[in-house]
Amino acid sequence: MSATQHLQSLVADDWHATTHHPFTDALADGTLSREKMAGYLQQDYQFIEGFVRLLASAVAHAPTLADALPGAQFLGLICGPENTFFLRALQALEVPPTAPPASETIAFQKLMDQARRSGRYEIMLSVLVVAEWTYLDWAIPFEDRAEELPFWLGEWIALHSGDGFAQVVAYLRDQLDRVWETLDDDARARVISTFTEAVRLERAFFDASWAAFAVAK
Repeated sequence: MSATQHLQSLVADDWHATTHHPFTDALADGTLSREKMAGYLQQDYQFIEGFVRLLASAVAHAPTLADALPGAQFLGLICGPENTFFLRALQALEVPPTAPPASETIAFQKLMDQARRSGRYEIMLSVLVVAEWTYLDWAIPFEDRAEELPFWLGEWIALHSGDGFAQVVAYLRDQLDRVWETLDDDARARVISTFTEAVRLERAFFDASWAAFAVAK
């Protein structure tokens, strides 16, 4: 069992709840209301800046250029197609891209910022792996539905499935698997704590999305 598989096993209940969620099920079958998707996207878009800063910091802390390059390439995807998707989708849903942050949004923003400020590559990776691997896990079973849905649903699935995104997740997991082998018990405990909290917060965010965030008009 790899380190990331071990970490996933420690949070099995929250992981399953996050990746088999009523919100993403409704998103994938096209029954998710425009209002709920708009509220979700307004909140999720607020993660972009913190995520870019966290990923950029991880790239800067990568041990070699070869370790850094896939992360740098992923930065381009986040700053390009994903950022553009948010703006197009929110415009189509007729809501602005800004909204007051919900408590669940603030909590994950704080975790990303703490990971970035830690200066520890393994802590940054712990948050990045959760953020991307949970999305791959929920999206990949619905990959073949993406083209049948309105673009603000279907493109969100497409961005988080397919070989390209699977390779991003494999890269992040491999980086964490390898650095895990260099850590002492205290450092591993900090990784476990961070990973566990990230999964808990992802679940809380989907729960709040399903309950429906207030939509800023």
